[in-house]
Formats: sequence, structure tokens, C-alpha cells
Amino acid sequence: MSMKKNFLNFLMFGTLATAIVFTGCDKNDEPGQETTDPDPDRWITVAGALMGTNPGDGNGGTKVYAVSKDNAKDPNYSISVYDDGFSVKSERTARLQSSEDGKTLFNIAYVGDNGGEFSRYKVNGGNNFVQEDVTVNIAQYASTSPRWAKLFDGDKTGIAVNVAGIAANNASDATQPFAYYRGTATVLALDLQEVLIRGYKQYQIPLTAEEELLGHCIFRLDAPVLNKAANKLIIGTWMQKRNPATGTTESSFTRLGTKSVVVDYPSLENPRVITSSVGHGDCSGYRSFNSFVADDGNIYQATQRESAGSGSYILKINQNNEYDNSYVFSLDAALGVSNVYVDCWRSAGNGKAYILYSHDDAASNYVAYLDLNAKTAVKVTEIAYDEDLDFGQYQGILVSGDEVYIAVTPVGKDGNIYILNSKTGTVTKGAKLVNKAGNHYIGIF
Repeated sequence: MSMKKNFLNFLMFGTLATAIVFTGCDKNDEPGQETTDPDPDRWITVAGALMGTNPGDGNGGTKVYAVSKDNAKDPNYSISVYDDGFSVKSERTARLQSSEDGKTLFNIAYVGDNGGEFSRYKVNGGNNFVQEDVTVNIAQYASTSPRWAKLFDGDKTGIAVNVAGIAANNASDATQPFAYYRGTATVLALDLQEVLIRGYKQYQIPLTAEEELLGHCIFRLDAPVLNKAANKLIIGTWMQKRNPATGTTESSFTRLGTKSVVVDYPSLENPRVITSSVGHGDCSGYRSFNSFVADDGNIYQATQRESAGSGSYILKINQNNEYDNSYVFSLDAALGVSNVYVDCWRSAGNGKAYILYSHDDAASNYVAYLDLNAKTAVKVTEIAYDEDLDFGQYQGILVSGDEVYIAVTPVGKDGNIYILNSKTGTVTKGAKLVNKAGNHYIGIF
């Protein structure tokens, strides 16, 4: 019997008198606290990335397959997305999002002839995904490889972002003194229901004059999130430094404080840059959400590519849309390891969260359970880890009520769905995920 079932049995017979401590979890639940499932009939869509040239590169396209929650939770049930799944549009790894009820899958194709094309699929179970007769292509505004995220606004809006054409201010006139490298940023609002471009804005986003004279610039925007007041977007940045004399991109440099771009919403106007003095890494994430509005109304975001010797942080942006530099949550310190790198993470409510991460001398990639209020992190030990497990391209961690669904498959090896209860800390091994050579599962939606 699973740990989760044991816990529920304790509740049923009223014998739970003290808090239960599960290996690998850190929680502060009250005795008798019950868990709920707000949507037991929700589809669980599993996504897999196909190998292109090299094992694990995910460049061969994306397939999806949908099952019931009961099947997703059954360790005796097998899912083979590569044999039985549906191919969504995308030459490389599709950029997927799902509706809150799991009945619709949203996709923007990544590169290729249809790169930048938004499409919507009705989820009917198994490999029955019906593309709706509505599409829109945003490539001319945000390129054939846009970064985008669905806002948590009731499935109304997606925000795509891009930075293009980075150049020096004196690129066309070398007699002028160098002042900065900048690209043109695009922020585009996509109406997910009407399937149309609601609006977009393009502008250069300056840093301070001192920072720009050193060659620092915004290389990429990603992972937009809507604040609690629904009047600002906070957009993550990936920073770059170029040699002011030669224009050569520098791979090693002294990093600035972590920066986000804040724009008015819904107008998308008035971009400004905010800077953390706690983190110094990027906050763009990679292929997933990277910032979340928590129950306390503040935004929490993870950092990547931190300064040498310092792993990822969880940063806090307050409801005034400024970094709260009194909030210091070092994942290196919390986990007791060096150079933690957060590939993907998800806020799960009640001040709890899960991260998918690696660190120096790690034998695998791992999952950890976070308390954002206590600033603690504990590795989840009940998951079967493997040296070929790589979360670098992971996209979708699903939160449904108290349950958090994660697909765990080493490259080219079978794995499982794991269901983690954010309230109780329990871990349940779910359905088997059948793999193919060079492939890996990249998310649950």
C-alpha cells in the first residue's frame, strides 16, 4: 500500500495524533488535515520529445498522449507516447501549455516552416487530439522561435516575448563613441479564446548607462507572469555581455544583479528594469514557467546561470513590483550542496513548491520539496534517480489541487509518473512511461 493510502487510512480511522514525517519531505501539516481533488475527471497529458541528432537533444519533434487521473496514478498502467501518441506541430520541441481543466492543449510551433504558429487542440483522451480550426502566426512579430507563457488568468491570454537585432549604437557610424548594445524587444499578447493577436509593443530596453558602457545587454526575454493586481507583467531576462571594442560575446564576466522587466498591462507599455541584489543569475528559465504569484500575493522566481560558486536562488518580488532584497533563499544553503541549477520548478500553493535541479558532483538530476516561507528545501528521496536523468528540457509540472505530477524518465530509459502531495509531502509512484532510444519525457499538462 502506498504512503498516500496509509495516510488516508489514518485519517479515516482518526488515529493520527501526531505529525507524520516522510523521508525526503519537510512539512508542517496539522493533524487531521485532509487533501482534496478539485477535478478528478481531468485529463493528464504526457509529452515526450523525440531525439534529433543526439540522444536527449529533443530536436525530433514532440508527441503527446492523454490518460485519466486513475490511470496516471496506477503503477501497473503503461504509457508509450512514442508508439501510441499524437504528433503536435513543431519541427523541434513544441512549446506546450494546457488549459486549467486539462481539456485543451495550446501549442506554438518552434522553428521550421510553421515556426511561430499558434494552434489549439481538443483533448479527448489517448491520442485523440483534435486541432481546432483556428490558428494565428506570430512569427513576423516574435520570430519563428518565440518564448511564451500562458498567464494564470483563466486561460484568456498568452504572452510571447523576443529580443532581436542586438547591435551597438554606433554600428553604422564608427566615428560615434560607443554607448551600448541593445536589441529590439517584442512583447505580444495572444488571445487564447478568440485566437488572435490582441496587441504588441516593440522597444529597446536600456540598462543603466554604466552597465551598458561595459557591454551588458538583455539577450533574451522569457517566462512572463501577471502580478496579483493584474496591472503589470514581470518578464524574466537572460543577460549577455559583449566586448565594447570588438563586439565579441564574452562567456565569462562579472554578472550584474538579477534583472526583470516590468511593463504595464494590458497596454504592454512603459518597460522598466528592476534589479535584485540577492541573485546575480538570469531569471528567464528555459522551457517552462519560472515566476509564480504565491498565496501571499508576492511573485517568486528562480535564477539560473548564477555567479561562479553560487547556485540558484529563489527570489521574491513584492506587490510594489520591486525585488524584496530582505528575502534570501539560497538553494545551495538549503540543500547543503554546491552550485544548484534549477531546470524547472513550480509553486504548488500553501507556500510550497517543487524544483527539478542538478548540482556539482550530482549522480543524477533530482526533485526537491520547498517551503517558500521557511526557506527550506529537501530532496525527494522516493523517486528512482538515474545517471541519465536530465531535466534540462523539461516543460510541464502539473498542479491539480494538492497533487503535483512529474514525469521522470532518464534519456532512452523507462520511467514513471510521480504524484507528490504538496500538503502532506507524500510521494506516489504512478504509471510506467515507456521510452525509446534517445528520447525522454518532458512534461505533464
